[in-house]
Amino acid sequence: MCNDHVALVHPDLDQETEDIVADVLGVEVFRQSVAKYMLVGSFLALTNQGALVHPRTSVEEQEELSVLLQVPVTAGTVNRGSDVVGAGMVVNDWVAFCGFDTTATELEVIENIFNLKDTQSTELLDDMRISLIDSLP
Repeated sequence: MCNDHVALVHPDLDQETEDIVADVLGVEVFRQSVAKYMLVGSFLALTNQGALVHPRTSVEEQEELSVLLQVPVTAGTVNRGSDVVGAGMVVNDWVAFCGFDTTATELEVIENIFNLKDTQSTELLDDMRISLIDSLP
């Protein structure tokens, strides 16, 4: 999982692969787990604005991650309680796409931690939303 400045990788990743990630992405790489889970890409969503982590991530670990990543970190879920936040959403600095079952409360947390409410809605984003949201019969 990475943003423009830092990448978090599986703690057991070999040094050669870690070096390749650092060189290709041009970021600092840290071996890390999230809530004792090694698959950081599944249990963390990260942008340059913030990070959403597994709901069982302790406050101490959230603070540690916040210092490491230099962004605010909060615990949460997607898709009506799924703790696999990295697999349940795609997010960048402008927009987030979540599963259809994501609740209003979960969306509020996502909008806040990634500072998406401040983003100006453009015609392009509106068109994307319309084309990506399934219509119910």
